[in-house]
Amino acid sequence: MRTYTWAKMLVGGAAMCIGGPALVYWVMPTEEELFKRYNPELQARSLANRQERQQEFDDFVGRLKGYSKSNKTVWAEWEQDAERRRKAGVQAELDRRQAEAIEAETRKAEMKKSLGSS
Repeated sequence: MRTYTWAKMLVGGAAMCIGGPALVYWVMPTEEELFKRYNPELQARSLANRQERQQEFDDFVGRLKGYSKSNKTVWAEWEQDAERRRKAGVQAELDRRQAEAIEAETRKAEMKKSLGSS
């Protein structure tokens, strides 16, 4: 009786450990099958953005490789880089706003000049 219980347990465990992943592999569609199910508009958009997404992924992997060369942990390097990027983004935003303000002042001065000479 005890051997029968062990045999059932081993067969059931093997069925779950082997059969479960096999079922998922059999049921899950491939990337090509999913792409074929898209409507034509989504297919065109996906093809148009493919190069950009690939470049973003390559940049991401390159940054991770750079982080791994440091003595610090990858997470610490990631946070430092994010802080540097945030500061650079804030500075770029400030520069852009300053340029827009100068441009607006220039337009305002031109408008005053053109109204004054009319």
